[in-house]
Amino acid sequence: MNTLQIKSSLKEVTEVGEQLQRYDETEQPEKHTELVKDIAQKEEQMQAYKRQQKEYKKRINQIETSNTWKLGNLLKPFSSIWNKLFKQSVYDKERIAHLEKEVMKQHEKIERLETELAPLRLLDEQITSFSITQQMRSLKNEGKLLGEINSLVNEKNRITENLREALTYAARLYMNEEETTRKVIYDQILSGLAIEEIPEFMIRAGLSESPISLRHASSFRGSLSTRMRQQQLNGTLPEWLLDDKQTAYDFVEQFNTNVPKLDKTIYTVETIPEREEIVIKPVDAAGARGVYLIHEQNYIFDVRNAQILTSYTQLKEALQQDLDSGAVDEDAWLIEQLIYENKKQLIPARDLKFYSFYGKVGLILEIVRDPEIRHTWWTRDGKRIGTGKYDATLFAGQGVTESEIEQVERLSNAIPAPFMRIDFLQSESGLVFGEFTPKPGNYDDFDKATDAWLGDYFVQAEGRLINDLLNGKKFTEYKQFIEVIEERNEKLKINT
Repeated sequence: MNTLQIKSSLKEVTEVGEQLQRYDETEQPEKHTELVKDIAQKEEQMQAYKRQQKEYKKRINQIETSNTWKLGNLLKPFSSIWNKLFKQSVYDKERIAHLEKEVMKQHEKIERLETELAPLRLLDEQITSFSITQQMRSLKNEGKLLGEINSLVNEKNRITENLREALTYAARLYMNEEETTRKVIYDQILSGLAIEEIPEFMIRAGLSESPISLRHASSFRGSLSTRMRQQQLNGTLPEWLLDDKQTAYDFVEQFNTNVPKLDKTIYTVETIPEREEIVIKPVDAAGARGVYLIHEQNYIFDVRNAQILTSYTQLKEALQQDLDSGAVDEDAWLIEQLIYENKKQLIPARDLKFYSFYGKVGLILEIVRDPEIRHTWWTRDGKRIGTGKYDATLFAGQGVTESEIEQVERLSNAIPAPFMRIDFLQSESGLVFGEFTPKPGNYDDFDKATDAWLGDYFVQAEGRLINDLLNGKKFTEYKQFIEVIEERNEKLKINT
């Protein structure tokens, strides 16, 4: 691929970009979407062309510096004499041109077959997750991935629809079987269907006098994703008003819950003060990205990278690197009190993350981050379990007490939402509130059994919440909290 072709692709991107400006996203959404895809695909191809050209230049350089090439240069005078003596015939030239055209046709045919083969490769029973990621990365590097996505989506939908039809008809063939047999067969078929794929006649069988179990219809992933769609459509949901750190502190203090001291100033890298026994984290913190524990000015723990920094100069360099790499989006940082599990030994508090379903804790994640990150999953009744997440870093853990779980459940029961992850720190003197998390990161990583189990918790929580609302529950603490927030926002409007 030469420079002329790259310039041509760049011109095409520019032309499509100019077309895009003429189509308003809201007035002509389909045209807008197609143009955005067109730009992305051409940019992807252009990047692939540039990578190819770079490889060609590298290869040419290797050839030109090789001994074979140098020897060939010495023989160039003899080659011109040879060509004069044995001049190519017109027929030979035409034959070569014909062969070149045939090669190009075969090349185009191979490219078409590669396109058709891409989604079929994913059906190979022996394929691994690593192979899939390598295949996708290879397509991206070749500038072909965006062109393949439609094919992958269509193939996935076709296969899914075929399998759904097959399983649904298989279930129909056993509708009149003896009850015990039918239950076993239906349970097996339901395990292969997504909730939206389950036919009505199977749901009906779950509502009969001797119902089959619909446990496979529950999904934490599905329920939480639906909740996110509600958030999009409705503008806000009750749990999301608690997503802000400071407002969350205001809410939990109504329950005499301990919170860390929080500096309400928003700092930049340049303005962060030099203090000790503090935590520095991004305003929009997610996980451990951009989180630093300042024990002493020469002992600073970088949580994400599990390394020690020995000065504020190194800290500021690390913060800037977080911004430059995109690990942190905005140069806006919070400072709060560093909570210790053992202050004398400078052991920071461990994290306890309670997956709470309107008054009931379903799952608890215990995390130790120093000197290396380790995880433990607990059920409410104190059993250690595996969930498909963090399997490589599991450890024994310490667990939590019944009174600590009850403390969390009182908080959860005061929030008019089916789910909220409520995060605490385990300090020397008990639980200290961390934050509310309405949408945990990577909530789709749980294994199938855990996803269904937590899905049942979610569905049950929705039912309890509706019943409580119908029975006139007031959610007094939540409403008082909302009133405070509204008054604060009103004052801000007046001041601005």
